[in-house]
Amino acid sequence: MNDFSLFVGLRYAGARRRTQLVSFISGLSIVGLMVGVGLLLTVLSVMNGFEKELKDRILGILPHGAIYHRHGVEDWRATRNVLEENSEILAAAPFVELQGILSHGRKVKPAGLYGIDVDAESRVSMVSSFVDPEALQKLKLEAVSTTSAVAGKGIILGIGLAKSLQADIGDKITVLVPSSQGGRSLPKFQPLTLLGVIESGTELDHALALISLPVASKLSDFPGRVSGLRVKTLDLFEAPTIIYEQVKNMAYGYYGSDWTRTHGNLFHAVQMSKNLVGLLLFLIVAIAAFNVVSTLVMVVVDKQSDIAILKTLGASRQTIMAVFMTQGCVIGALGTFLGVGFGVVGSLYAQKLVVWMESLLSVRFLNAEIYPVNYLPSQMQLGDFVLVAGVSLAMSLLATVYPAWRASRVAPAEALRFE
Repeated sequence: MNDFSLFVGLRYAGARRRTQLVSFISGLSIVGLMVGVGLLLTVLSVMNGFEKELKDRILGILPHGAIYHRHGVEDWRATRNVLEENSEILAAAPFVELQGILSHGRKVKPAGLYGIDVDAESRVSMVSSFVDPEALQKLKLEAVSTTSAVAGKGIILGIGLAKSLQADIGDKITVLVPSSQGGRSLPKFQPLTLLGVIESGTELDHALALISLPVASKLSDFPGRVSGLRVKTLDLFEAPTIIYEQVKNMAYGYYGSDWTRTHGNLFHAVQMSKNLVGLLLFLIVAIAAFNVVSTLVMVVVDKQSDIAILKTLGASRQTIMAVFMTQGCVIGALGTFLGVGFGVVGSLYAQKLVVWMESLLSVRFLNAEIYPVNYLPSQMQLGDFVLVAGVSLAMSLLATVYPAWRASRVAPAEALRFE
């Protein structure tokens, strides 16, 4: 491509057409590319946001992994020291895991009950980021004082769970924990005071309840022991391997679990949705890019006499091809870069747009009981923008080849016959 081809191609890209239809089709190609690229980038940013929130919120509250003992861990501090000797385990914290039923008035709800040591838990999870510090302080007080007014009486519920029970801070919640030993063992009851709520904006808000470690231990089948230790690993995605290798080196009775067993399917579903939606929108971008073909074919028909004159003046076929490829690339580049701008705006304001539509239509699009989070997250990634823009430009360039070749084959005598 020489300067002459570039100059003429740019002139053609900005020139007025002889027919309004050509101008309309050209504008439609630009708008199609802009919308396709913009929507693709917005959707990719939203899927990135879901993936990030899954890691930061759900996997921030739940452990990367957990190590249990069949009969409970008696000396959890010694076990914690053993675990933290592993360089791939950042921290470990004791917990008691129970399944129970909560009641308040006539409302009854099942819940997962977790007894935690507040100080140790803060090293393995981000639960403190979603709970009132005062409520956590009261829960912490239970573990160190048996004479405190709040000792043995506190519980923190997910906000969705608290709303389902119609319970407010300070209300009495009755906890019923069935025995897992079978036989004639009776279920255990414990009245607790609601100290605060967990507000993470995720599905955990509807199923999680926190109590102090001593209270949970008394309600369990192994009083005085803990179910196991939750661990935070150096690499989230290596957690299954780290837990497996650690358990292999421990005494008989220990076994492990990791986040891929509880939320792995959700993580893979987000990844699969991102790939499938991305593929579908890439096809839309491809269709929009190849609209450039119809635009340039019509331009070639519109510019028959111009092509003939250029050829008469000595322009080669390669020069004519370069002229129309330049024009097509200008259309593709304009649509692509407008689409990138649209994608940036869409990614930044997607959450606000959904909130506005929910208030306008009085409809809840995202419910944490169904979806991982109750809002629309978004995270822009430079790699996505570069990839989408690059592919869009490449497809636009490819779409110019056939019309440019057609233009280079125009016969001057035939084109000028009726001029």
